[in-house]
Amino acid sequence: MNPKVSIIMGSTSDLPVMEAAAKFLNEMQIPFEMHALSAHRTPEAVEKFATEAKDRGIGVIIAAAGMAAHLPGVIAAMTPLPVIGVPIKASLDGLDAALAIMQMPPGIPVATVAINGALNAAILSAQILATADPIIAQKMVDYKEDLKKKIVKANEELKGVKFEYKTN
Repeated sequence: MNPKVSIIMGSTSDLPVMEAAAKFLNEMQIPFEMHALSAHRTPEAVEKFATEAKDRGIGVIIAAAGMAAHLPGVIAAMTPLPVIGVPIKASLDGLDAALAIMQMPPGIPVATVAINGALNAAILSAQILATADPIIAQKMVDYKEDLKKKIVKANEELKGVKFEYKTN
């Protein structure tokens, strides 16, 4: 089984956040890999990963980073693949990481999800892969339908919530 998505984090301290991405990809049966690589501590390893990812069959890279948050941008600078940045809430409530990941120079885009938004990064990676894979596309259709069903069910359950001045 060859990975289609790479989940990269600056250190394993990001794993509690990034597990949401891994769980989603696992549920969707999309092969993925996980690596700890640091733009600052292991720049040569980051370069090797980024320049070889496409040839290894990777289709999308999810890169998490907190504080200085250089990892997603450094990877994006060295690969033609789409990179999705996940800002990690490490300092300043994650706003520093979000701004660092979003403010990429022209020509080096990094799609950015919410602070600690690993689940949305995995969903976006599946949607990107779905453009060329009808099996993943159908899984995404089914996933979105399940989301709708959950809201319809929740709305029905709200009918049972009683308050003196609630009108529905």
